[in-house]
Amino acid sequence: MSAVLDALARALRDLFSLRVLWVVVWPMLTALLLWLALGVTFWSTFSGWIAQGLDAIGIQTWLAELEPAWIANGIQALLHLMLFVPLVMLTALVITALFGMPALIRVVAERDYPQLKRENGGGLIGSLWNAVVAIILFVVMWVVTLPLWLIGVGVIVPFVAAAYLNQRLFRYDAIAEHASATEMVALFKQEHGGWWGLGLLTGFVQFVPLLNLLGPVFAALAFIHFGLARLARQRAPNGLKQNAV
Repeated sequence: MSAVLDALARALRDLFSLRVLWVVVWPMLTALLLWLALGVTFWSTFSGWIAQGLDAIGIQTWLAELEPAWIANGIQALLHLMLFVPLVMLTALVITALFGMPALIRVVAERDYPQLKRENGGGLIGSLWNAVVAIILFVVMWVVTLPLWLIGVGVIVPFVAAAYLNQRLFRYDAIAEHASATEMVALFKQEHGGWWGLGLLTGFVQFVPLLNLLGPVFAALAFIHFGLARLARQRAPNGLKQNAV
């Protein structure tokens, strides 16, 4: 647990450095503009899907009969927003994992792990595949657990889902440059509890208004710090290898 807390503390330290702030801004801005464009272009389609979903659970009829009408319209607008915000956050997380991580890894590695050799055990294809699997399982998790909302247990689903997505999405890219393929497999297995603990704690940030704007990069930094620290510890008995030029 101390390793997880140390990674979070180091991530918070690095979060407001000038080299990191741009990575904070552009993934979130890109995700926001993307879904705004899609929302405007396919508004009727998205609204139809939401109406079908509400009708399937018996709420659409209730909304249609609700008076005054502005209350029903307000509820529907809120439902659109509740769908829009998670989509923006999910997209920003994926963009950060796929395209923002190299810059963040350079910041962390140069400052805290300059002697850690890069073995390049992962690559772009592996990163893309990892992201696809993470998103598919994340969506499946949401769909499968929908009945839990009917018995009040569903309130824990967003936190568990966020924990899973964070640890699955970021752990691969956090160590892909520095660890070998064998080391990556070993770290995923040996540090299973640490990855999940870090995923849960960084996931909480994503549910706090305003702080969630920093969530993707904060999570990325925390996973980089945790992963590289665990990798350095794993190599420690043989001594840290010199960084390749």
